[in-house]
Amino acid sequence: MADLMPTRGVAARPGPRHRAAAYRPPNGAGPSLVLLLIGAGAAAVLALWWTDTSSVVGLAGLLTGAGRITGLLAGYACAVLLALMARVPLIDHGIGTDRLARWHAFGGRWTISLVLAHTLLILWGYALTGRTGIVAETTTVVLNYPDMLKATVAFLLFLLTAAVSARVARRRVSYETWHHLHFATYAAVFLAFGHQLADGADFAGHPPAQAAWYALYGTVAALVCWYRFLVPVRSARRHRLRVAEVRPEAPGVVSVHLTGDRLDALRARPGQFFRWRFLAPGLWWTASPYSLSAPADPRFLRITVKAVGRHSTAVAGLAPGTRVWAEGPYGGLTPARARAGKSLLLAGGVGITPLRALFETLPGDTALIYWARRPQDLALRGELDAIAAARGARVHYSVSSPAGYALPLTADALTQQVPDLAERDVYLCGPPGMTDAARTALRAAGVPRHRIHHESFAF
Repeated sequence: MADLMPTRGVAARPGPRHRAAAYRPPNGAGPSLVLLLIGAGAAAVLALWWTDTSSVVGLAGLLTGAGRITGLLAGYACAVLLALMARVPLIDHGIGTDRLARWHAFGGRWTISLVLAHTLLILWGYALTGRTGIVAETTTVVLNYPDMLKATVAFLLFLLTAAVSARVARRRVSYETWHHLHFATYAAVFLAFGHQLADGADFAGHPPAQAAWYALYGTVAALVCWYRFLVPVRSARRHRLRVAEVRPEAPGVVSVHLTGDRLDALRARPGQFFRWRFLAPGLWWTASPYSLSAPADPRFLRITVKAVGRHSTAVAGLAPGTRVWAEGPYGGLTPARARAGKSLLLAGGVGITPLRALFETLPGDTALIYWARRPQDLALRGELDAIAAARGARVHYSVSSPAGYALPLTADALTQQVPDLAERDVYLCGPPGMTDAARTALRAAGVPRHRIHHESFAF
């Protein structure tokens, strides 16, 4: 393998041994079932409008009717979006955090579009019905209709969230800023709820419809409160996590070793991540996602972090004994996704962290290819070599410098290294450019889409 850095038998740090997990084909019906339920709910919302509308007459009627439909769908979409990101374990583990995030982003764009359409159509339709101008009708609706002032504030908060979530804007804000601004959506949904029941023609005077809407939003509110707020507090009190040691692994990369009580009760699986809140000055106010870089132990957990922002840079300075809150485990990048008896792991940079845990625990024939800029950037290399030697697995390293040791991310290059590539499950983790190129190469090499497993923390 002249174009790859050869492996070396460097011994890993002594620690608990873990046997490969038993192979269990996953249930692939989860995402389809969730989408079916969401579609059925949307159909029920449309039926609510249909049964309450006897006829639509003229342009004003068409505009007002369209405004009612988009308003109902926007209200329903808000509840769905919050439910998808409530971090319900059954949904998160069955669908995967990455896929849920993509659904959330896609649904968010549609929700904002529905909110805008509802606002414009309703005001236009009302203006034509009352034979007034748009500005005058808007003033009347905002100032005189029940709960419309709060709804107007909600509308502005939705627009703010949409602006911050735009791709151009995301490049200019930190993850922490983006994360906290998204809490504005909770306020927006809360402020908008009242006007739906007070002003919506499909709810006014219809107790069953009101009861159904209260049940929908009440259920979602209970899920959000329980899984995003109460469960983390309960977990912190129960497990009492604290930093045991911070150990350098590579330039700008450290491993944080954590200890606590009854950590086996977390039921964390290799490949999963937690949202970590370190109770230290400058760090306690945000929870950032970091994957476990080793299989969970009843007494110890470990994450490996690369300094790419203020929060991750500060992690290297954590003092032993620092208390930690951990929300999770989350994510579906686990051995349960495997559908074949053999696997290939493709890691780029610090993306090695979840794949290192999988490399130790995945059943069957397993190979790993790890891309980095320089040999010294290959974090956890000694452990990877020791795991490969212990289980008879293959590990290959590719670096950009020095020249001559880089493996191109192409279908031909991957197939040359792993001839039976098309028959394997592929676990993929790395920076966006690398993962996009890898997916393209894997599909060109004949790997079925359902055997390419990937999760991203990109926002």
